[in-house]
Amino acid sequence: MLSFKKTPLRPLFLAIYTPKSHYVDVKMKWKKDPFYDSIQPIQKSNHLKSIISIKNDIQTHPNSCIPISAISKLKFQFDAPTKVCKFIRQYPSFFEEFRGEPNNLPWFRLTHEAIDLDREEWAVYRDRRPELAARLRRLILMSKEKKLPLSVIRGMGWYLGLPNDFIQNPDGDFEFVEMGDGVQGLRAVNSGEDVISVVQRNAVARMGCLAGPNSPIAFPLFPSKGLRLKRKIEVWLDEFQKLPYVSPYEDSSHLRADTDVSEKRAVGILHELLSLFVDHAAERRKLICLRKHLRLPQKFSEVFVRHPHIFYLSLKNKTCTVILKEAYSKDSAIEKHPILEVRKKYIELMDKSKTILRDRRSRKPAAEIEDLDSDGEMDSEGVEDFHRINL
Repeated sequence: MLSFKKTPLRPLFLAIYTPKSHYVDVKMKWKKDPFYDSIQPIQKSNHLKSIISIKNDIQTHPNSCIPISAISKLKFQFDAPTKVCKFIRQYPSFFEEFRGEPNNLPWFRLTHEAIDLDREEWAVYRDRRPELAARLRRLILMSKEKKLPLSVIRGMGWYLGLPNDFIQNPDGDFEFVEMGDGVQGLRAVNSGEDVISVVQRNAVARMGCLAGPNSPIAFPLFPSKGLRLKRKIEVWLDEFQKLPYVSPYEDSSHLRADTDVSEKRAVGILHELLSLFVDHAAERRKLICLRKHLRLPQKFSEVFVRHPHIFYLSLKNKTCTVILKEAYSKDSAIEKHPILEVRKKYIELMDKSKTILRDRRSRKPAAEIEDLDSDGEMDSEGVEDFHRINL
């Protein structure tokens, strides 16, 4: 049973706006959306991450070749979903296997196509480094102290599209700092400048000017086909959209945690965060490390469930991935990430492995080859209502 307390809106400045209504406990149902579940850069992201990690490691060895003994026990380092050697053999379009010394054991090297894409990838890192640095800078500026631990930045590196050596050699916009207890971090230099979010930029495009501080900017909504909200929930959502918008780059320490205004700030932070990522999506569990640094609520993942017109939760690949819907709209104002096109080419090369393996199967007895085509989709039985999933 939903209960709503009507609260008159006051002039839209947080300095004089006092939210009287508490957090409204809205229950939403999860609905599967095949469109978002079929976005290849997202659904193949985990395997691609492991492939690129192995590729980069091979490139550091003499002659860009590596023996099976050197990688067979590095499953966790590469975040591989299975044994490294088995995983590598799933992608012959990337990795060429041959016999070498000592003892005529298996070795691996990159294929010519993988080498070409590697060069293209590093060209993007070199030529568009300022754009990559700007995305990291925006993430740091969203933090309450304008600095983040290096461990957190490394954890977000894949999503931000940063090269492996970026943290070791940051640009002049960053400096290393001590964050206590031996934790080293990265701080944004000259962090006092005004930064506007994607939501604010959209508002400027619509209205022709930037709205005043904490104006009631509404989030763009993208309902999934067949997803209908109860009338009371629609009323709540309409009132929610009229609440003041607090920029992710503003100080919010004065906000009470148990109000819808605080929730709208959390939606704004997560919207801005995902807009910075390569494919505007991330595994939900990987975002936990940002909670305290971005002043997110303890159960911030409930935001994804309560706002299905803004976020989509994909349950494929035995994980839960949150996707920013706006990024995949025809009218999206979100800028494409510089490295996205290269990753799409990597995925096309991944798909070629299926053809290679299929040809090999046709020339060998089926008993000699394992079936490597499983997509790892989570069993959907019992998840029709998403609130039943253990958040």
